[in-house]
Amino acid sequence: MAHLKSSIIEIRAEHNCLAHALITAIAKMNKVSNYQTYRKGNKIRPVVASLLEATCLDLTNGAGIPEIIRFQEHFHEYKIVVYDCLQCDSILFERQVESPERINLLYDDIYRHYQVITNFTGAMAKRYVCRACNKGCHHNFTNAFDQTCSDCMTSPPCAFVGFRIPCGECNRHFRSQSCYDNHKK
Repeated sequence: MAHLKSSIIEIRAEHNCLAHALITAIAKMNKVSNYQTYRKGNKIRPVVASLLEATCLDLTNGAGIPEIIRFQEHFHEYKIVVYDCLQCDSILFERQVESPERINLLYDDIYRHYQVITNFTGAMAKRYVCRACNKGCHHNFTNAFDQTCSDCMTSPPCAFVGFRIPCGECNRHFRSQSCYDNHKK
């Protein structure tokens, strides 16, 4: 299906396709002048080699969850989300990263290959997809999740960072430093 949808960039690299997909997605998001060149597979190999050297990764045997985690740590200003099919809730990888910049990738487990999803709603064939709960529908509506943080009451909900931050004044715990700061305001 990836080659049939204009909202998915087909990565043609036979090797290091995860690195190629990430660089292509970031180039598109940041409107880098070499984006079209990267998309066609030209002039991207030195950038991929530089990225692999910076992350100390070897993708000769493919890329799985450990490699995606390492790339997520390297690209901390982006949230990497990997889907294993074109359904909103079929998430293979997603970390709780507080970033509005989101890289959506599609993983084909038969060919062990990554593609870039440039238009999420188009790829999923939905008019609206809630980014907080990954529910898709044909119109924008306020869902039961309501997209507010139950701890600090801000919208969208704060991401959980793995440990809770206590407030000594009210004896409550918060999802992240920004959640705690929102509570203090």
